Amino acid sequence: MTSHFDAVVIGAGAAGLMCAMEAGSRGKTVAVLDHADQPGRKILISGGGRANFTNLHCRPDNFLSSNPHFAKSALARFTPEDFLALVRKHRIPFHEKKLGQLFCDRSARDLLDMLLAECAEAGVQLFLGSSLSEITRPDGFHIRTSRQTFTAPALVVAAGGLSIPKIGATGIGYDIARQFGIKVIEPRAALVPLTFSARDLAQFQELSGVSTEVTASVEGQAFREKMLFTHRGLSGPAILQISSYWRQGGAIEIDFAPGEELFAPLRGRNARRDPASAEAALRSVLPQRLAARLIETAPPTGWTNAALDEAETRLHHWRFLPAGTEGFSKAEVTAGGVDTDALSARTMESRAVPGLYFIGEVVDVTGHLGGFNFQWAWASGAAAGRAL
Repeated sequence: MTSHFDAVVIGAGAAGLMCAMEAGSRGKTVAVLDHADQPGRKILISGGGRANFTNLHCRPDNFLSSNPHFAKSALARFTPEDFLALVRKHRIPFHEKKLGQLFCDRSARDLLDMLLAECAEAGVQLFLGSSLSEITRPDGFHIRTSRQTFTAPALVVAAGGLSIPKIGATGIGYDIARQFGIKVIEPRAALVPLTFSARDLAQFQELSGVSTEVTASVEGQAFREKMLFTHRGLSGPAILQISSYWRQGGAIEIDFAPGEELFAPLRGRNARRDPASAEAALRSVLPQRLAARLIETAPPTGWTNAALDEAETRLHHWRFLPAGTEGFSKAEVTAGGVDTDALSARTMESRAVPGLYFIGEVVDVTGHLGGFNFQWAWASGAAAGRAL
């Protein structure tokens, strides 16, 4: 059985559903295919089940890409306010958590139901449980699946990245790009915990569960947020943010007490200067277990002002050399992907293959933690949907 549509979208996630509803609302016949048996699985688990669906302070510099300018056009033409208008239309209650992060009050299911309702109203047809078998392009696109064959003059790839394979993530989007001669920037885990080297594991593993506010830095990027020690390494928002910029073999720098002078109590007139006083000074600012471990691991080499200066500097510029990351199974997103040089920044269409579009996470555009990756899904999906 063969069905003809104006456009076929591969992937029933955030970007794919946004694209489909935009195209459908403009009179296009649209089919959305997904190998999973339910749509929007990543939407449902995001944000602890409440979906951090956008960020009020979204700017192009909240994204990393081989081409830092690529995302500007789509982001400017579909803003957080544009998405909020849709949320308000469906009377979905939401709240701002911090730093402009917006979450559903009840459940991410509200968000998915909204997208599916918009798709239904626009006449979009969903074909779930449809595994892709083959794509050919003799005259338009022929998409053969485990259920049936589809033909369309336009094909939109919204297949996501490799992150969270337990909910069905695959590299099919990259395979399609390569099939049509489009370069793929090596995908890598992003917004992901980092693992300790053997040395750091021995020194810090027992701090598992300890959390503190730090500034994490690498390659000129810095994030001041919470860091969490785990039984395998480092996590928490500061580490997830910096992980997107970290590369294997590089070090990250941690300021354990941003804006604080940790050894200030030892500098007063007639102040005691000994290990107990040093640990007490750290305990007044840092979690007790962390303070004790830092004094044990790297105590001041002496009690002169110069020695205290050196110890202070070390705690504000502590270097970790991670062994690696927790991988795609724990990564919130995938960095890298379809090379933006191959796509139109305005429409997401391939420059070399007319009618072929790539949107969302499959593209080499990765947002910071805090709702930015959803905003990229909405913006890139809207850009392609309006261009179809």
